[in-house]
Amino acid sequence: MAMDSTPGARPAHVIVVGNEKGGSGKSTVAMNIAIALLKAGGRVATVDLDARQRSLTNYIENRRAWARRVEFDLAIPDHTCFEAPADGAAAEALTVLIGRLADGYDHIVIDTPGHDTELLRQVHDMADTLVTPLNDSFVDFDVLGTVDPDSFGVIGIGHYGRMVEEARSRRQRPLDWIVMRNRLNSTRTRNKRMVGEGLAALARQLNFRCVEGLAERLIFREFYPRGLTAIDSLDEATLGTRPTMSHASARFEIESLLTAMGLGETAGEETAERNKTPPEADVSAAA
Repeated sequence: MAMDSTPGARPAHVIVVGNEKGGSGKSTVAMNIAIALLKAGGRVATVDLDARQRSLTNYIENRRAWARRVEFDLAIPDHTCFEAPADGAAAEALTVLIGRLADGYDHIVIDTPGHDTELLRQVHDMADTLVTPLNDSFVDFDVLGTVDPDSFGVIGIGHYGRMVEEARSRRQRPLDWIVMRNRLNSTRTRNKRMVGEGLAALARQLNFRCVEGLAERLIFREFYPRGLTAIDSLDEATLGTRPTMSHASARFEIESLLTAMGLGETAGEETAERNKTPPEADVSAAA
């Protein structure tokens, strides 16, 4: 697929949030990234490839509905829930869609289904950045690599790891792959250490970067029915309750992810303004 537009124009940066495992937080990550990029002044399009589950689509629809209810202007990306055409030419239709979006937007954020499909493989070929949320357990680890049951050392590459390797072999440009560990335990446990060691070994084999992800899972789940994100300017009017330190922690996690992606500046002017406020006001304004 040709991602170049007119001469001198910068093609869109394609961010794919992918993992062949359900429940890893892909839609939450995709939404938070998209809103952060929008609030930084970028032109952002989002694509939901899971037309059956529609998690990202429902998230955005919840955001529209909540914005109307509280009469608040919430930034909303130009969204497409991709459904395969009746003639079966899904790959071609997706190529046309992403090519069109690349001409008009700075960033395209794509949320993917949690199972292997032709379209999932196709968008991995298109990606500039791949973000793979991974719950911090060997159950989820298995999609990337297999471990010896005695030593817990890595002995093989998992099916999703192989798929990304295959996508890279077909590409002419580099792919920046970030694996983010979700549901991290705040205490030092044997499981946390072993999963970390396994990911470090896999990172050397598969050439990805591992970062800490979203620990405040309950907060992110509470955001979903109202379409809110950790990067929003949350107060009692938009949130429906007084913000807490947990909201501030959730925001920090998203900003840390953006920094790891090389998009840390996308916190934009809002972060600068927040840093000027008194500490006691910071929790309410930034949470």
